[in-house]
Amino acid sequence: MAHRWKNDMTPADVTPKSLFLNRRQLIAGTAGLGAIAMAGGAQAQDAMTPNTLEEITTYNNFYEFGTGKSDPANNAEAMVIDPWTVTVDGLVDNPGDYSLADLTEGLTIEERIYRFRCVEAWSMVVPWQGFELADLLAKVGVQGDAKYVAFETVVQPENMPGVRSRVIDFPYVEGLRLDEAMHPLTMMATGLYGAPLPKQSGAPLRLVVPWKYGFKSIKSIVKISLVAEQPEATWNNINPREYGFYSNVNPGVDHPRWSQATERRIGGGLFASRQDTLMFNGYDEVASLYDGMDLSKEF
Repeated sequence: MAHRWKNDMTPADVTPKSLFLNRRQLIAGTAGLGAIAMAGGAQAQDAMTPNTLEEITTYNNFYEFGTGKSDPANNAEAMVIDPWTVTVDGLVDNPGDYSLADLTEGLTIEERIYRFRCVEAWSMVVPWQGFELADLLAKVGVQGDAKYVAFETVVQPENMPGVRSRVIDFPYVEGLRLDEAMHPLTMMATGLYGAPLPKQSGAPLRLVVPWKYGFKSIKSIVKISLVAEQPEATWNNINPREYGFYSNVNPGVDHPRWSQATERRIGGGLFASRQDTLMFNGYDEVASLYDGMDLSKEF
């Protein structure tokens, strides 16, 4: 099919599903060798998403379900994802509370094979299924004063013990500048590897922004707001020194606790050599969005 974005990834590049789902062991092994510095975090730490298809909730820093790595195995299945309602509000022509079916009606679902770069300096190639965020925004009608898009994750205290313990402020929130949100690369994912999103991966609807570190791709979205001012973002609020609002993949800007110049590709083997990290994760078609910005300061 014709793409409105540069597609240099093929099925041959895809990280095998077994490795995608079993990166608990891979990450744990490299951490033990000091190859990857691990950071604490909630959804910011997408390095710790599900491990196997059968035990997809056994290792995950998804603080809504608790701070222990095994907590999601016991708790995540309690999250209710059907029915699902997404509130669209702010500077839009058609605000409202939309069912997932109504929200996605008429939108083209397609597979996109994207690089995925974690802030913890590992990477993979993932086949997502979903639609362009720009198509959704066109459907709800963006008003002229809108400059940003804000997102909010579901909060179900009765099903999320981490919410009850208040280890961080909930709901989890994120945001993009409007031009970032409208870029053809930015998508709303509803599935991966040809199946619906598992709950730990952000079911039933998550953001995917492939030129940014994984924690920007907010999970389990229940609210989308068009706003005039830069919205809050959870990890930028908690630790702005480590997590900038933009969080573009940038090999020239190190995390305060490790280098971002190289990465380990999942599937390359425990002792495989690291590879150079690409600016914007290789999606240089987004570079013009940041003309005139000093990305070493506005990171």
